[in-house]
Parts: sequence; structure tokens; C-alpha cells
Amino acid sequence: MAKITVEPGKLEILVEREFEAPRELVFKALTHPELYAQWVGPRGFSTTIETFEPRNGGFWRFIQKDQEDNEFVFHGVYHEVSPERIISTFEFEGLPEPGHVLLDTLKLKELPGNRTKLTDQSVFQSVDDRDGMMQSGMEQGIDESYERLDELLEKLKK
Repeated sequence: MAKITVEPGKLEILVEREFEAPRELVFKALTHPELYAQWVGPRGFSTTIETFEPRNGGFWRFIQKDQEDNEFVFHGVYHEVSPERIISTFEFEGLPEPGHVLLDTLKLKELPGNRTKLTDQSVFQSVDDRDGMMQSGMEQGIDESYERLDELLEKLKK
């Protein structure tokens, strides 16, 4: 399970998770659209990648559907993409008011034994935005996404 840290009054959520795969493989799963769509989101959700340009200045947008065909659309811009770090924005299009953008810094650190530590810092524009994300079921979504990523990484290692 991911370790999720949310400190009262701060604008950030910090997520830490280790994977039994080399950094290059984790990076590949984060930056190839056909792989990304296989693991991102909770179980029971499907993901359709509309735009996916994992490069500095690239845009991304995807649509997730739950089992009742409800759609959830997300988009953002990549600011930096390297095997060590991915910096991007993230916005959920379903909010009544646009402009609730967060800045996401994801770091990948090589560990002994072909393992990788992922550290993801999401910085929000307000504590209310951060708390809203936490109340949306984000923790379950993160855990299920990373479990699905574990499964994909096992297949890719073979």
C-alpha cells in the first residue's frame, strides 16, 4: 500500500510507494500511453487516452469510465519528463468551476535489487482543494492504481 501523508493546514499530499521493478520499467509504464491506460485508476474503471505527450511542454488528457458508464475527464501539461522526475499539472474537468489545478512532482529513485521508490508530491492551490481531493476517494484510487501497476510491471519483466 502507498504511504499517504496529509498534514493539517498544508497545501500538499505526499504519496510514497515502492515497486519490485527497475526504474526504467516504472518510467516506461508512466510514459507510454498504451501501458498507462492499463493501470491508472481504480479497479472497474476503464481509461481512454485522448492525448498523451510525455515530454517537456506536452499535453495529456484521458477519460475514465466506471461500471455505470459515468465519465471522469482529467487533463494537464508536462513541464519536465525524465527517468528521475516527472513534473506536470493535473485538473479534473468535472468540477463546477475550472481552475482547480494542482502541481505534481513525481520522483523515481533506484533502490538495490532492481526496485524503485516513487515519491509523488501534489501541491494544491488551497487547503479546500486538497481536502476535496482526499474526500473524493483518492486513497482507494491510488492504492488500486498502484496494485494494477504492480501487476503490469510483473508482466513486463517476463
